[in-house]
Amino acid sequence: MILVIAFTPLFLQNYQVAKADSFAEIVIEKTSGRILYSQNENAKLPMASTTKIITAITVIDNFDLNKIITVTKKTVGVEGSSVYLKEGDKFKAIDLLYGLMLRSGNDCAETLAIAFTKSRKDFIDLMNLTAKKCGAKNTNFTNPHGLHDSNHYTTCLDLALISAYAMKNPTFKKIVSTKSYTATEISSGEKRVWKNKNKMLFNYLGATGIKTGYTKKAGRCLVSSAEKDGMELIAVVLNVPPMFERSSEMLNKAFENYRLVKIIDSSKFNYSIPDKDKNVYYDLKIDGDVYYPISKSESITAQIDLPKYFDFTPKGGQKVGEIKIFASKQLIFSKNIYTLSIE
Repeated sequence: MILVIAFTPLFLQNYQVAKADSFAEIVIEKTSGRILYSQNENAKLPMASTTKIITAITVIDNFDLNKIITVTKKTVGVEGSSVYLKEGDKFKAIDLLYGLMLRSGNDCAETLAIAFTKSRKDFIDLMNLTAKKCGAKNTNFTNPHGLHDSNHYTTCLDLALISAYAMKNPTFKKIVSTKSYTATEISSGEKRVWKNKNKMLFNYLGATGIKTGYTKKAGRCLVSSAEKDGMELIAVVLNVPPMFERSSEMLNKAFENYRLVKIIDSSKFNYSIPDKDKNVYYDLKIDGDVYYPISKSESITAQIDLPKYFDFTPKGGQKVGEIKIFASKQLIFSKNIYTLSIE
């Protein structure tokens, strides 16, 4: 693939790593999940505070963000990055999410993890279930913040899929694209201003998020997103020292080489199939338009698989065929075709 060849020399010029699988990087398109470029995307690696992406979307997906949470002694003074919560502080859950994602507050992570479920373990189990829902297959979480644990890991691909899922949620996207946020401690009315640590939001045109991370064992980690000409990309780097520069470089190349194209327009899908005697015609439909990132060198073709007639009486909404889309003769996805109504 031309894009990979173009990326590799740049990568080798920037830095070297001790082992071929000790780093990973990937760029995907958010809506389709198509991989536009990757290296070591299936290597299991620690991911530091990028863990908080799954922590945040787990809370957003499952719980009331207006719930008032009282900080307990258990969750103050957590090792690593912090927003310096104090025992007895009261915040809405949404405020703690901003502290989690903008300032990478490990104390916010621990506070959220015990606020909604019977135990911390129950919340971590829910994080792992959410990851599977996102399509992650080689990921395991043992904590809500990303401090090192030998059984706490992900892959670049899994983290990109989790991030793409999260970025489809408007609340999550609003949080991670916010440059500065003022939270209010409810008991005292004290205002706390949290500035986002993610330099991409300040330095990369079109940046929309998402999360930084660092531990000695995980190295520099970054999940970033950016939007241009209607296409939003997710870039992930794990254990990449110049994480901001490399992510910018990867995004630039992907935007240069790909564009988002509507390849299926459901409003223009106009097919019908008769019964065997051609007495009755059944209208057909597909659900929704399909957009896909296409490189400048790719050609797109479609193949519609349908019977010439029905020798049975189909029900409304019954699957009766498929439309297959090929990029340069390679199948990239298929979409079901259903019956709609009788003329």
